[in-house]
Amino acid sequence: MILLGILLNLFVIKGAVPSVVPVFPGTVDCIEAVQKCIKDPECKRQLRHLEYCVDEEAVAPLSLEGRQACVDAQNNLMHYQSLQECKCQRGSRMEQQCLSIYWTVRFPQGYDDIETSPYEDIELELVKNSETSKLASIVSVSSLPLTDQNQCLKAAQDCGLYEKCGSLRSEYALACTKIIPGTNHCNRHKCHRALRRFLERVPEEYSFGVLFCPCSDTLCGERRRKTIVPSCSYEERDGQPNCLNLESYCLKDNLCRSRLADFQQNCQPSSLSPSGCLRESGAVCLKAYAGLIGTIMTPNYVSNSSTEVSQWCNCEGSGNQWQDCLRILHMFNSNTCLRNAIDNMGSSTPRPVEGTPLPPPRPSPQVQHDELKINLLPEPNVVVESEEDEEEEEEEEEEDQTGGGGGFNVIPPFSDKATVTNLGSEAGRVHSSASTFSIPHFLLAALLLIALRWG
Repeated sequence: MILLGILLNLFVIKGAVPSVVPVFPGTVDCIEAVQKCIKDPECKRQLRHLEYCVDEEAVAPLSLEGRQACVDAQNNLMHYQSLQECKCQRGSRMEQQCLSIYWTVRFPQGYDDIETSPYEDIELELVKNSETSKLASIVSVSSLPLTDQNQCLKAAQDCGLYEKCGSLRSEYALACTKIIPGTNHCNRHKCHRALRRFLERVPEEYSFGVLFCPCSDTLCGERRRKTIVPSCSYEERDGQPNCLNLESYCLKDNLCRSRLADFQQNCQPSSLSPSGCLRESGAVCLKAYAGLIGTIMTPNYVSNSSTEVSQWCNCEGSGNQWQDCLRILHMFNSNTCLRNAIDNMGSSTPRPVEGTPLPPPRPSPQVQHDELKINLLPEPNVVVESEEDEEEEEEEEEEDQTGGGGGFNVIPPFSDKATVTNLGSEAGRVHSSASTFSIPHFLLAALLLIALRWG
């Protein structure tokens, strides 16, 4: 029986543990809070009135009498504690609906508070269990010399060795470089959606490796800067917009507003903290920063020669709001918490486990060059997605949720003909083979039978 206990412990410890876990598991989700509210007639009536207020304000500013009625409804909901304290989960399927509830309850008083995150507090750890640790250790071993100049290429190759990372990276590369027929524009909405899917569903040891890889030369720096396809994800043909206008557009969108509030809370700098962060967690700051990618306020590196990041905007024509505009820029380019977190990211890569065998050789230089083409495609311009495209994206999202929710699997290194565009087919082949009955499972079953006979 001792042998049986050891075997079961080994298999249980390999269970998947998410890389982002709530610090307070008892936090109430806003959707659950609303379901509880609508069972109370008075709570339901006041909440419906607030929803009406938000809809009316989106069309035209409310009158003084109308706004006061909204304030009264909001005050009447104050004693419904679950609504006041509810939070949302990043990247969940119901995130948009949850955020809509969160901000509705805070209208009109508190609606402008974009320094308190609507998301659950998290504790970010890049490696949370032995299985992930082993996987990260295997892919961190490279046949390339570990010099700064090839770390971004290595990070991209490591991503390709992980089925989910490779396929979702291919997905956003296609979405952000595909030109709409009859135009010279990309579809920014689809690009943003695909970027968010990549960052929300790929473990941070891979997605962060691609985003924050250290560089010592401009070629590596340019590859890093073009990781999120800036020509489609945020750059405008007519030049940089004013930062105040950019923030104004962001605040009209619940997702962007929420990600910005999350960033301001988790990347708040402090001169008294060794890490430079008030919350003493550079990793949580990086998570919040990555959450902005794929929104109206997508940030990125300002050049190919430094780790300085900023928004694609300026303060020209700000008039007497010059200081307010500079505040937006300084959240990124003068933020010691964010800068230290990015600079320290290079030293947080998991090291190989002793005794881990080396993986097969990396792709040839020609294959590496082909894979690099993801960042060398022509720079398309941007248009807004039509309603038909939005419906198509929603259908794709539902298909992925129902059919692609399996665990992450390791895939073999690229073949000589492999590129970023055929990762999907390779991933499918490996996924199908993973469903077969493995030898370790057979041995476990046999040992269980023997143990039962002993008992």
